[in-house]
Amino acid sequence: MPSVIPKTAVVTGAARGIGLATTRQFLAQGWHVVMIDRDAPALKEAAAPLDGVDPVVCDVSQPAQVDRMAAHVAQGCARVDALVNNAGVADFGPLAETDFARWRTVMETNLDGVFLMSQALRASLCAARGAIVNIASISGLRASTLRVAYGTSKAAVKHLTLQQAAELGEFGVRANCVCPGPVATKLAMAVHSPEIIAAYHDAIPLNRYGSEDEIANVITFLCSDKASYVTGQIIAVDGGFEATGIGLPALRR
Repeated sequence: MPSVIPKTAVVTGAARGIGLATTRQFLAQGWHVVMIDRDAPALKEAAAPLDGVDPVVCDVSQPAQVDRMAAHVAQGCARVDALVNNAGVADFGPLAETDFARWRTVMETNLDGVFLMSQALRASLCAARGAIVNIASISGLRASTLRVAYGTSKAAVKHLTLQQAAELGEFGVRANCVCPGPVATKLAMAVHSPEIIAAYHDAIPLNRYGSEDEIANVITFLCSDKASYVTGQIIAVDGGFEATGIGLPALRR
């Protein structure tokens, strides 16, 4: 019998956090994963213990690097079944302190990177009738202080997802957007004070942070055949945080 060619997922920001958790879940499901990250040492360390991965150093905000990545993928992979645009810059600061350089640093990765990666792999995704999952944020669904650049970039990713769904659907490509709420990453737990953690717990109906694997569960589902009729959707994976709007947590007690 001829060997079955495994499905291939390209995951950006794959060296840590949600990207690494997603990579591991794809591998457990029998996929091949092209791991994309601009942090070469972290990518090498993350990929070393994993079988079935192809680590590629690439800054998704740089068109020339994205073009080289796409050529590498085309040469080494028989198909591209899923693209997970997870790479992002989490820069928070007041409106008054966000100059244009800071604004562009956020937009280059969070928005331009999603556009460049999707365009570079569009033909391969169409050929495979594949899936795009763009990772936005709860900050793209509800405004918050200190997030003028970050929140705006993630809101734009939502609409870019809808454009992709509308235009690529005729080729069988599905595009969806996942908006994580507060996630208990190592970085978040290191920088969030006990007061911030308690405030988030009070504001989230499930009264806790999410985990990287819980976000990855939704991402890999959306890339799977089980989501074959799901496209153009903006899905908050946030423990109900977005559903509460600006209501006072005390009113729920």
